Amino acid sequence: MQDDDFSLFQSAVRGVRPIKHDRAETGKARSNREQIATRRSNATTNNETNRVDGLSDQFVIDVGAEDELYWARDGVQDSQLRKLKAGQIPFEGSLDLHGMSVEKAREQLWDFIAEATKLEVRCVRVTHGKAARLDGKRPLLKSHVNTWLRQHPQVLGFTSCLPRHGGTGALYVMLKRTMLEGRDE
Repeated sequence: MQDDDFSLFQSAVRGVRPIKHDRAETGKARSNREQIATRRSNATTNNETNRVDGLSDQFVIDVGAEDELYWARDGVQDSQLRKLKAGQIPFEGSLDLHGMSVEKAREQLWDFIAEATKLEVRCVRVTHGKAARLDGKRPLLKSHVNTWLRQHPQVLGFTSCLPRHGGTGALYVMLKRTMLEGRDE
């Protein structure tokens, strides 16, 4: 009967090849070193052409999610910034940067301010969000927007919005205007 069991076993495993490794499959994906190296290379290499817009990322001022932002260029009257902070200067345009990459947000912000300047707009709202990051670091877009606006030649000053307009997740931005004929401001 033992021979019978052996022949049954042999017929059951006919065509089966022995396993060449002795490790169990845990279900966790194995890392592909080539794929990781390619991704790292692509992440550090910028394939797009950068626009020269005067906005630098060399030094970014880190700000907290709930930090109120307030900045004015030299020569801007305190009374104007108080009015801006109180929401007494109506904003005539709004830009929402939520969910954008830093580079996309930078491009959108530059184009938005250029358009507002062309239209002689005095005040705009820029919503950057507060983005509490999982890695515990400061909000990325809020910090970059805070830095970029200080560098932009058309920006006179900015302040965090009133709660009804986005609070510390948005900014009122006062822009320079070239006075059109007939304006008495």
